[in-house]
Order: sequence, then structure tokens, then C-alpha cells
Amino acid sequence: MYVYVYGLALFLFLPWVVPSSSADDRPNIVVILCDDLGYGDLQCYGHPHIQTPHLNALAATGVRLTQCYAAAPVCSPSRVGLLTGRSPNRAGVFDWIPPAKKKTANARESVHMKREEVTVARLLKSAGYRTCMAGKWHCNSRFNDPQQQPQPDAFGFDHWFATQNNASPSHENPGNFVRNGKPVGPLKGYSCQLVVDEVVTWMTQEESSGIQDPFFVFMAFHEPHEPVASPPELVKKYSDFARNQNEAQYFANVENVDLAVGRLIAALDSMKLRKETLVIFTSDNGPETLLRYGKSAGRSYGTPHPLKGMKLHVHEAGVRVAGIVSWPETLVAGQTVSSPISSLDFLPTFCALAKATIPKKLALDGTDISGFLRNGTFKRAKPLLWCYFSAISQPKVAIRDGPWKLLATLDENQLPRFTNLTASEKQQAQSARLTQFELYDLRNDATESKNLIGSRPGKFSEMRDKLQAGYRELLDDSPVWTPAAD
Repeated sequence: MYVYVYGLALFLFLPWVVPSSSADDRPNIVVILCDDLGYGDLQCYGHPHIQTPHLNALAATGVRLTQCYAAAPVCSPSRVGLLTGRSPNRAGVFDWIPPAKKKTANARESVHMKREEVTVARLLKSAGYRTCMAGKWHCNSRFNDPQQQPQPDAFGFDHWFATQNNASPSHENPGNFVRNGKPVGPLKGYSCQLVVDEVVTWMTQEESSGIQDPFFVFMAFHEPHEPVASPPELVKKYSDFARNQNEAQYFANVENVDLAVGRLIAALDSMKLRKETLVIFTSDNGPETLLRYGKSAGRSYGTPHPLKGMKLHVHEAGVRVAGIVSWPETLVAGQTVSSPISSLDFLPTFCALAKATIPKKLALDGTDISGFLRNGTFKRAKPLLWCYFSAISQPKVAIRDGPWKLLATLDENQLPRFTNLTASEKQQAQSARLTQFELYDLRNDATESKNLIGSRPGKFSEMRDKLQAGYRELLDDSPVWTPAAD
């Protein structure tokens, strides 16, 4: 049982944590990030057909979050936000990053997470953690070109095994992975399983070396992003339930993720590392349902149910994602929690748990929720804010403060959809007015169906002031990109 008072979650009579008797309670930390997973795609989140027994078990041994948020409604900004604890707009990453091929008018081919960005991996490494990244990177346009743009190792990862964006040609037998700067070539198997193989091999080698320092793993699955490919035996399981074979492929893809997570947990168990390892499972944004991928499209059957919108929306289904937190012998098993938690919170929280020092001048948008993990309470330092200029929802900006959410368009949606900001585009964005507001009380209206502007004028005025101030402050702090000269 808990009472929510604005930004403060007060848990009453809740056996939230088990007291620790360890002298050194710094945990290993594993973040598992899916790509385009729908809020309702897991069995433990209500999907009627997809079987996810390992994720069900992970939730049963920990905490299932019902109001977990991504930093953005699309992949690259979401990942940058997770890694930095700051709105991705502050890093100049406003939309997904295409591979650099040719000069563009808005300099999109130059976009990347800049070397000076402070990441959670870099801070944990400075505190003595061993660090590993495996899977989808998608934080730069010139992947594996360290002379032009920084790569994962520049941000604190000792070991990395990654792709720029999607596994290619699909999740099956990908050929575009790079390990520590060296292309791996064609591989056999499915992407999520290959990623787990890499992480388990790395952990095994690290443990066999006798090093006792804790580790941080960022495991970023490509699944279930298009182009979807799944094991035939899993696809067959869903043929009788799915509307067509493409949907069966999608269902099987999510189950393959579940099997991969199960293998990771089994490896932690076998190495006797499970009880001292904090595992977080989540997604980068909501489900893709637009069939936007040409010949490779047709298998995007993620469900946002019961939320409004989808990927590329600032409505709930674009940014609210599945979230499972498991930390045996610290978190009491079987809790379901509805306090808003964001991937922006990971950096300050992990640093607190790892006793890592955060630079004093680093302005964070996330909140340290280590107290939430240890005793069930925390107070959010600032509201959650999303600004996505390329949103396909009518609103482009949204704020979440306590149970309240306010969304707004920009100049009645007449501002062009910006996929990047140059100096001229930033000027247009600074001149834009926030209009056509939508106010929701998410305690009673998770589907964002009842706009309360008319019935709660005082709350609307308060939230409007916060949104306008937050938008202006964020935009002022957003860097611009300069198009290359011809």
C-alpha cells in the first residue's frame, strides 16, 4: 500500500526491502534494454498470448513498475538520455540517428553523442567498476570510426560488442557486429541470444581472472524492432493464436527475448552472482506499428494496450514502457509499484549505489532513486519533461509532475517537424508558442481520454507554467548542429 503525494511516494506498511548485512553492498548492475517493445507485450503486463515465463519470474523476484518511462519516444535520444541522466536534447540528439552517408541541409549526418558527455559507464568505471556494452549502440552516425566520432569505449565501456543501429540483415545471422573496434563478420544465431553469449563470455572471463570489483553491463537487444526474425519453433507455437504469420513472428520475437533473459539470469545463478546483482529490464520507447521499413516491414505487432499512442508519440504509449527491477535479498519479491520511474534516473541512482562521484557542475534531469530501492521512498527532484520536435502525435511537448501530465503542441502544430536543430531551426523553436494543451490525471486516466483543462483551471495554470519554463530552459540548453559547407 502506498500514498502518492505530488513527487513523493510514501509506502505504508510495505515490506519493501530486506536489511543488508554486507560490509560492501555495492551491487553488480545489469541494464537490459529492448527496442520498440510495447507496454503490453509481456505476459506479466497482460498480453493474452505471448509467453514470457523468465520475465514473469524476474518480476516475481523483484518489482514490476507500472509507470516506468523512457527518456524519449524514439531510440537514439532514449539511449542517450539513459546513459547520461539528462534530457537527450541537452546532448543535441533530437531524433534517431541515421548512418552518415551524405551532407544534409540540417546536418543530421553529423549527429552523435559528443565525447564530453558524462555517462554512467564512465562514472562507474572511475569508481572501480568493470564495464561492458553489448547490442544496439545507436548513439552516433559514424559507427566504428573513432577518428570522426567517439565510440562506446570513449564513454567508459571496457568491452563492447555492438552495431550502429539494427541487426542486419535481420535478427537472424547478423553480419554487422563490431567487437572493440574490429568487425566480427557473419554470425550464426539470433541477435538477442548472441548478445547474451557475449555478455556471459565476458562475465565468465572476468570472474575467472579473480578480479573482485563489481561490474556494470548495458545489454541492448535489437528485438523486437524491425526487421523481425524469430526461431521457427517459436513461430510455430503462435500460429494458432496470431492473426497471420507476421504477427506470429512478432510474438515469437518477444518470447526469444524472454529466453535470452532467462539464459542471462541462469548464468548469474551459476556464477553465484545473482543475489548481489541489480537487474533492470525495460525498453527504449513504445511499440512500432507504422510499417515504416519498406521491404523489411510487416512484423510490427507490438501492443500499447491500454495506453494511448505508440512510438514517436509523447502520449503515454510512446514513453511509458515495461520496467522490471530485481535485486535478490535487497528488494522484497513480488511488489507492483506505480510511482513514476524514468531511465533518466539510472545514472544518479547507480552512482549512489556504486559510491561514484558525479561532477558537481553536471545538471541532471533524473533523480537518485537509490532510497526507493533500499527503503521504498524517494522524492523526485524535478518533473519529467519530453520535447520531441519530430513527434507524429499532435502534441510535441509533455511534462509529468506527480500524477499530473500536461501536453502541448507548438504554434498549433504549424511548426515543422524537426529531426535535428540547426541555428535557424532553434530560432523557430524558440519563437514557437505552446498551445492546444491537454491535461490528464494519470491516477484515474492512464488512457489520457479526459482532458481536465476546463474542470481543473488552477492545476492547468500551475502545470502550464511549469511546462513553459521547462521547455524554455531545455531549449536554451540545446546545442545546434552546423551543416557542412559544400
